[in-house]
Amino acid sequence: MREGIAEVAAVLRQAGSVAVCCHLNPDGDAVGTALALRLALLRLGKRAEVFCRDKVPALVAMLPGADSVRAFDSLGETERFDLLCPVDVSDPSRLGEGWFARMSAVCADSCQVDHHETNPRYCRVNCVDGDAPAAGLILRELLGALGVPLDRALAGCLYAAIATDTGNFSYGNVTGETFRVAAELVEAGLPLADMNRALFVVQPEAQVRLTGRAIERMRLYHGGEVAVMTLSGQDFADCGALTEHADTVVNRGLAVRGVRMAALLREDGGRVKVSLRAVKPDTVSGIAAAFGGGGHAQAAGCILDLPLAEAAERIAQRLCAAVDGGDA
Repeated sequence: MREGIAEVAAVLRQAGSVAVCCHLNPDGDAVGTALALRLALLRLGKRAEVFCRDKVPALVAMLPGADSVRAFDSLGETERFDLLCPVDVSDPSRLGEGWFARMSAVCADSCQVDHHETNPRYCRVNCVDGDAPAAGLILRELLGALGVPLDRALAGCLYAAIATDTGNFSYGNVTGETFRVAAELVEAGLPLADMNRALFVVQPEAQVRLTGRAIERMRLYHGGEVAVMTLSGQDFADCGALTEHADTVVNRGLAVRGVRMAALLREDGGRVKVSLRAVKPDTVSGIAAAFGGGGHAQAAGCILDLPLAEAAERIAQRLCAAVDGGDA
C-alpha cells in the first residue's frame, strides 16, 4: 500500500462532508480523479462537492458528475466542510490565487492525493507518490482502502484520468500496475473503444486547425533534437479555439524523428504559458523550475512574463543547453 493511503482513507471515513478541489485549467487526470472520489464519497453516504476555478474541459465533460463541478466563487458565505481534499494539485497556488487559504478557512481538516514529485506536502494528511503515472492510479488504491467497489461510472472517471495523463499508456513512467488497473476498469464495464475515441481520436475543428498552426511554425534547434512551437492570441481567435485546445499540442513536437525535447509556448492573458516535454533519459523539470514552474521529469511547465518571440528564444536556449549537459 502506498504511503499515506491508509491515513487519507481514515480522514475521509471520518468526514461527513468533503470539498474536493481540482487545479486551475484542469486536465483529464484532475477531473477524472476528482469525479471518481466524489462518486465514491456519495456512495459512502457523505456530502461531496467538487470545486475548480476553471470550467471542466470539453474532453472530459461526458464523465458522470462533470456538470456538478462548482466554481470556487460559488461557495456560499455560510458553507462549511469537514474536509478539504485537493487531488492532482502539486502546490497550493495551483488552485488559483488565494483559493487554498479560502477553502482551508471553511474546512475543518485537510488531506490530498497527488503524484507530483515537487509537491511540498501542504495538507495535514498527504498521500503523494511522485512515481505514480497519474493521480487516478493512486485513487484506485484509495477506493480499495475505502471498500468502494468499481462500477462502470467509476471506471470511466478513472480511465479518463489515467489514460490522459499517460499519453494513452505510452509514456515512460507507465508501469505494470497501470495496465493491471486498466484491466480492472474494463472488467468493471468500461466502454473502452468509445472512451478511447472520445479522448484520443475525435477533436473539434478548432483544435485541429490550431494544432496545424503550431506545427506549421515549428522550429527545430540543435541539429533537430529540440522542437519549439508557438501560438499567439491571434491564432486562438482565428481558429475559434479555446485554451484547452492547446493542451496536448506540445506532444506533436516529440513526434518528429530525432527530437528529444519539445516546447509549446502560447499567449494566455498577457503572459506566455510554456509546456515542456522530453523523452527519457532527458528531463525538463529543472528547466521549468528555473522559470518558477514545475511538474514531472518528462512533462513540466512554467509561465513567462515576456513577449512570445523572446520567451521562445529563451526556452529554446535552455532546451539546447539541457541537451548538451542534462537538465538545466
